[in-house]
Amino acid sequence: MTATLALTENAAPSGRVGPNAVIQLANALAEGLGPEAARQVFGAAGCAHLLEKPPGEMIDERIPAHLFKTLWRSLPDATALWIAEDAGRRTGAYIVENRIPGIAKGVLRLLPRSVAARLLTGAIARHAWTFAGSGACRTLPGDPVVIEIADNPIVMPACVWHQAVFAALFGELVGGDVTVRHSRCCGAGSETCRFEVTIRPARVTSAAQPSTRTTPSGTCV
Repeated sequence: MTATLALTENAAPSGRVGPNAVIQLANALAEGLGPEAARQVFGAAGCAHLLEKPPGEMIDERIPAHLFKTLWRSLPDATALWIAEDAGRRTGAYIVENRIPGIAKGVLRLLPRSVAARLLTGAIARHAWTFAGSGACRTLPGDPVVIEIADNPIVMPACVWHQAVFAALFGELVGGDVTVRHSRCCGAGSETCRFEVTIRPARVTSAAQPSTRTTPSGTCV
């Protein structure tokens, strides 16, 4: 029995999150640092079997939480931050590509940004269990859009994975210049992780890609 299976079988029941919290971390490691780095981190976490057979359904929230903690133990802080952010960006992109109907994506992209942001915020609240697990999610539309996760089960420095997921969703579906700020963190003693999403008219760039930024300077352990 692996360490991860022991964790999920012998502990009290917990929340579940989407499998991309694991799948996209593996992809970020393999493509960013090479397959050996992915094997090193997943092996150290007792999750090597998840590289051979990626999860195809909702998973225990403690598995990605343990993997991200192992990521920071295995790599320099700056590298771990970069990989976690890339994993979040990949997760958001996967959701946009595979979990949101084409008609809905088209409608959101045609609406005024304030209206699209309000609709997307409501959808995030309805499907919060996919990224918040057992944590309680509250959303507040406005400027900025506020997303709060009480007792966030997947904390890490600056919670860059969540920041990147939200940046990708709003950047792709609402557009404009999207900035996500992580202003409070459960890992630093707060009751909630608070994410503030600010959307401004797109900056002039050479490409038509949405501009998204996260603020990895937040504090979290």
